[in-house]
Amino acid sequence: MIEKIFPNVDWEKMWEATLETLYMTGMSVIVTFVLGLALGILLFLTSKGNIWENKVAYSITNAVVNVFRSIPFIILIVLLIPFTKVLIGTIRGANAALPALIIGAAPFYARMVEIALREVNKGVIEAAKAMGAKTSTIIMKVLLPESMPALISGITVTAIALVGYTAMAGVIGAGGLGNLAFLDGFQRSRTDVTLAATILILVLVFIIQLVGDYFTNKIDKR
Repeated sequence: MIEKIFPNVDWEKMWEATLETLYMTGMSVIVTFVLGLALGILLFLTSKGNIWENKVAYSITNAVVNVFRSIPFIILIVLLIPFTKVLIGTIRGANAALPALIIGAAPFYARMVEIALREVNKGVIEAAKAMGAKTSTIIMKVLLPESMPALISGITVTAIALVGYTAMAGVIGAGGLGNLAFLDGFQRSRTDVTLAATILILVLVFIIQLVGDYFTNKIDKR
């Protein structure tokens, strides 16, 4: 039955492409979470009325986040080709897609982190400061625990966006389902290959959303 619906699909190649997409998404989500969290915390702490209030530091960080968040991903990949070649040694394959994926997603997540931290009750932060808590303690014991549901929800949205980014990266040779859908599907007029790759991408998105929603609801005590 499946062979009749998808006569041109090489399922071994499809499985390999799925693993490549999972690899690109997983690696970039991990690094994006760390970098985005650091940038978001820096944005929050250096903004007006907060612990490290510093107009210059906030303006610079804010500008960097806005610039990289605004560049369309397909253009960002092209702009980063020289950097990727120096860093990775090639512009093809799953590893070559990682710099663009991370640089494209980290500022996006950083803004979500900043928004999540702004939702934390100011009274809780002031109480911790009044008790003599260090900045590191306030971050680890107050800001992150209080904003964790929003942080997980944010990284879920970012992970879903990254799945889409990997598909775009595949068009220029990064591998994964996007690459397979374009080269084996679109360019060779094999609609079934494109459809199968699209279905698998949708399945990945649904799984990420379900996992993200599960952990968000489990942590959210409100």
